Amino acid sequence: MPNPKDLLSKARLAWAHEWLKAPKTFYSGGHFLSGDSKNTWRVMNPSTEQVLCEVPIADEKAINHIVNSAQTAFTAGTWSEASRKVRREALIRIGQLIREHGEELATLESLCNGKLFSESLIDDVPESADVFDYYAGWIDKLYGDTVPVDPGFLNYTRREPVGVCALIVPWNFPLLLACWKIAPALAMGNTVIVKPSEYTPLSVLRLAEIIHEEGNLPPGVFNVVMGDAQTGKLISEHPGIHKVSFTGSTAVGKKVLTGAAQSNLKTVTLELGGKSPNILFADLPDLEGAIERSCTAMFSHKGEKCSEPTRILIEDSIYDQVVAGLIKRANAIRLGDAFEEGVDQGPQAHQAHFKKVMEYIELGKQEGAKLVCGGVAEQKNGKGYFVRPTIFSEVKPEMRIAQDEIFGPVLVAIRFKTEEEAIRIANQTPYGLAAGLWTADLSRAHRVAARLDAGMVFVNRYGCYDFASPFGGFKQSGWGKEMALHSLDAYTKTKSVWIKL
Repeated sequence: MPNPKDLLSKARLAWAHEWLKAPKTFYSGGHFLSGDSKNTWRVMNPSTEQVLCEVPIADEKAINHIVNSAQTAFTAGTWSEASRKVRREALIRIGQLIREHGEELATLESLCNGKLFSESLIDDVPESADVFDYYAGWIDKLYGDTVPVDPGFLNYTRREPVGVCALIVPWNFPLLLACWKIAPALAMGNTVIVKPSEYTPLSVLRLAEIIHEEGNLPPGVFNVVMGDAQTGKLISEHPGIHKVSFTGSTAVGKKVLTGAAQSNLKTVTLELGGKSPNILFADLPDLEGAIERSCTAMFSHKGEKCSEPTRILIEDSIYDQVVAGLIKRANAIRLGDAFEEGVDQGPQAHQAHFKKVMEYIELGKQEGAKLVCGGVAEQKNGKGYFVRPTIFSEVKPEMRIAQDEIFGPVLVAIRFKTEEEAIRIANQTPYGLAAGLWTADLSRAHRVAARLDAGMVFVNRYGCYDFASPFGGFKQSGWGKEMALHSLDAYTKTKSVWIKL
């Protein structure tokens, strides 16, 4: 008898390949626009290097049209002035639709990103749905203040929507990070324009179809545009856009900020790169557990995570034991197609990134670091952008592989002898997104956490995330926060109202 999982996989992929045959267009004003763009982008399957489909690249005319649709919808007030009940029910409905179409969305995600189907279905889709429920609950809970001013006046504040919000999403978590932005923006009454990466637009395009067919958003409130770096530039510089939320590299984030400043000083939030330290003190409570979790946090989703613990700082007395444990686990990781049974890691998301990762591995060798695991490409039938999980030991903090964001399955192991040295090394990069530390000493945990220059610190369990907790970094890891109450500051503006009594 055939394996039911195999049949389900084949049916899923058959549906996806039929869906891919249809022309892909922008979504604006409640309509899918006719594809008249002269420029297109070929979306590839990184496992097989086959073309999945072509999508249009938005030019200035298309951007102007889509911005006008979003602006018209916002000015009309069909969403910003809708009752709290209407907005709450609309967001909850989107969450339900994502769950109902979860296998479709996960299939499209894995086809163009290369992450395992299980990672898309189990890690990404549920959170993409749940975040709409979370922010639906905030719609009637964000209050203004009554301000204690001098007698004779009443002063109060109002939290109002910003307006048209452009949401620029990267290729590593295309659906999830889009939803992290869409949900709070819509909850606060804004209209949105979502721009997925040109490498991974499929799940967001399918979400637009689902919302169009089965959701209940007014036309022009939710819009999707595809494009490349030039499209992003047009968006960041467009005077009709009031806010840009960007997730991606620090280098591109600086360009977004420059474009916003040179146009209309639109507000900007940036969730950028990281080179996160993960400090293992010799007194940690569970050595094997720490090694296991550190390996999982590092190499899941093929290392394409901004907050992954790419620098593991290990106290000298346990250094060799920890590195040996990491090597054992990394060597056991099986590479293969995102839909292949028994696979632990898919390919890097696209060719240019694959080449970048391999170049950093060569750089690490040249810098004098000791390659103890991986470091090679592992193609399947001569195809695919696969990189073996890679570990460098005896790494010096000043080496570029210990300073630059590689954004792939490349871990650097650094020795330290004292707590002070560990803190100094941990903070010795331009980034400050996340940091971890492992210790049985409660005083040390609080002491070190307070001194780590990072927006998130994980103690005795690297990688803890919750919608109620802010996500975001310091230094060149970004501006502002995703998630929690804190993200709502990015999608509202505060007005002070004075009344003479």
